[in-house]
Amino acid sequence: MQNLSDRAVLASRYILVVFYLGLAVALAAYAVRFLVKVWKFAADTLTTTSDSQMLLGLLYLVDSALVASLVAMVAISSYDSLVSRLTDAKGASKIEWVSNLDPGNLKLKVGIAIVAISSIHLLQKFMDIASLSDRELGWAIGIHVTFVAGALGLGLLDRMQSQAKLLAKDARAKE
Repeated sequence: MQNLSDRAVLASRYILVVFYLGLAVALAAYAVRFLVKVWKFAADTLTTTSDSQMLLGLLYLVDSALVASLVAMVAISSYDSLVSRLTDAKGASKIEWVSNLDPGNLKLKVGIAIVAISSIHLLQKFMDIASLSDRELGWAIGIHVTFVAGALGLGLLDRMQSQAKLLAKDARAKE
């Protein structure tokens, strides 16, 4: 009976495929929207003389690329680690970088990506600072600082975990 329940629980990981395919569909829709924004940016570049407006449009495109990269990284690495290894016919990894991402590294990369996205949003706000109230600006800075603190915390925890693993490995080697 336990063997059957073990196999059922292990097989349940394939339910995650629905989520990863959903992320792929959402990413495709986001790509279409991105292409519309690129087209609009290119058209505005020809008619707009304001460098700050061009820079804001470009920052939006960079922000979109970071968000898309984040979604792809989470979907691919999570699929590879939780559902099925992405290998070729010879059993070699199709994408070497995915094999190097453990859940701790993925959390750290997600945290860093969120800080980068938040930084771009904050920069966009600073470029249009005249239209913002002190309260809106304060909230934007506070939220960004919170993201930075969270990413630093994740980095510190990852470093502590790595050191603990090294100490445990050294202790086993001495035995």
